[in-house]
Formats: sequence, C-alpha cells, structure tokens
Amino acid sequence: MEGDRTLDLRIANAALSQLSYHPTEGAEFYRNRLARDSRGDRQARARYHSGLRGTFMDIKPPFGYQDIVPLNRTQKVRLLRPGEIPAFASDLNAIPISYSEFALVAREYPIVFTAVGGSQVFAPVAVLGMAAGENLFNHGGSWAGNVYVPAYARRFPFCMTKVTLDKVEQQNRLICVEKSHIDEQAGEAMFDAKGQPVEKWKQIERLLTEYEVDLERSREMCGILSDYGLLEPFTMQAKFNQGGDPLHLTGMHRVAEGKIEHLNASQLKNLVKKGIFARVYAHLLSMDNFAKLLDRKAAKAA
Repeated sequence: MEGDRTLDLRIANAALSQLSYHPTEGAEFYRNRLARDSRGDRQARARYHSGLRGTFMDIKPPFGYQDIVPLNRTQKVRLLRPGEIPAFASDLNAIPISYSEFALVAREYPIVFTAVGGSQVFAPVAVLGMAAGENLFNHGGSWAGNVYVPAYARRFPFCMTKVTLDKVEQQNRLICVEKSHIDEQAGEAMFDAKGQPVEKWKQIERLLTEYEVDLERSREMCGILSDYGLLEPFTMQAKFNQGGDPLHLTGMHRVAEGKIEHLNASQLKNLVKKGIFARVYAHLLSMDNFAKLLDRKAAKAA
C-alpha cells in the first residue's frame, strides 16, 4: 500500500502573516512600561500603560516561538550556538524562505510553494524532509555539514513585529525575543552599560530588518506568480531500492514552466524587472534536490 506522507507546511502562515499587535482597549500605543497577563494558551498579552489608561495588545508569536516579549536593553539573551538548530526546527520538514535566499537555498534544498490555509495565498518554503516531523539536515541538534541555514532559523530567538493601532499598521516595528532565552546568567548583553548596541547586536538587528523587508518582496512575488496563473499543485512520488512503502508527498505547488511562454510581453517584462524570473528558475532547478533528500534519508536508514 502506498504510504501518504503529506508535507506539514503550516509554518507558511508565519511567513505570510507577520506578528502584529491588536489593540483591544484604549486608543494610544505606549512603550514606557510593560506588564504581563497570564494566559492558558501560547498567545502572549502585553499591557502598555499611559499613566491614565492602559492599552491591551495581543502578541502573536510566529511558528516555533512559544512566548515572546519586547526586547529590553538591560536583558541578557542566550543565543544559539554556531550551527545549532532551534528546538522547533529539529523535526521540521519545511521552513519558510525569503526572496533573497532563493539562490543559496536552491543549492541544498528543494524549493516549493505552499498555499496557506487552502487559500490562494502562497509562500515559498525549503523542504527539509520527506515526511512530516522529519528534518534530514538535523545531525545531533546541529545543521548537517556546511549547508545554508535559512534566515527564519538564524534569527531565532529574535523576531520583529508589526504594530497595528486602530486597524492601521504603523511604520515602526518592534523587536521581540523568545522569553525562555532571556538568561541573566548564561545570556549575552546586547547593549553596553550606556545603552549602546554591541557589535553582535548590530549584526542581529541588521538580519531582522533585512529579513522583514525581504518577506514583503516574497509576498509580492508569490502574489504575482499566483495572479499570472503560474503556480500548479504537484505530487512527488519516490520508492527506495531496498523496498518499503513508496513516499507520496503532497501539499506542494510549483511554477508550471510551460505556462510561461503564454504570458504577454508586459507580464514577462514585469517578471524580469522585479527579479522574479531568476527566482523561478532557481526554484525549478532546485527540484533536483529531492534526489539529494532521498539519498540523505537512505543514508540515515542505513
């Protein structure tokens, strides 16, 4: 009987719906003081006080983050070790990637597109495993060899949020950190005694900022590919020489290369102008990496 191994691509929601604060009372946004409310679920709630009236805002952590809080200059943060895989990615079989990462990701991983929640909104992801709960690049808690590590994993335990006030998205973003990584004993200071950023924090902040901008370009790219009718669902089937149930991977979309020739001149020009054409062919070439994943899976099984 054929084994159905549907890719677990729910994490694409994090790439398409970035963090946001949703005011539930009050009309002002304040950062001068933070208090925590206890919640039974994994959605954190922060209260900012104005001195007269508080403003409640919900912090929605992205996939893999349990409880995030705004970063404070006085906090010490336990960073990932070089090559360390965040706990959430240790058994993850797909991870979001962004616009600028296509060429690097295509060298190591298959790049596919996934529809979010069954909608026609898509996100690009790098495939890490051949079955749900399988990361074939996880070697004892570290990324295997010298593979490229997607920025989604490299930014952990930090992330950047969008702030929404009265249903209007604000220009400024807020940097948050995974609460469990705030460690006054084993953590590192991101700011010196004068409140100035240390060199390591400058690099992290640059990654967070550039990644956030890059995600917007990813959304635009996926929207154009969808509007032009270039994305099609596909299934990948594989069977090992040593026997066993075949693998049947679903839940993926790819660019239908044959449809590109039917685009009009304006559409083709737009794909070239925005740099999307290069990413399309990086994605198509990356399909050969499914064979590399099978080799990794066979090697682990042996």
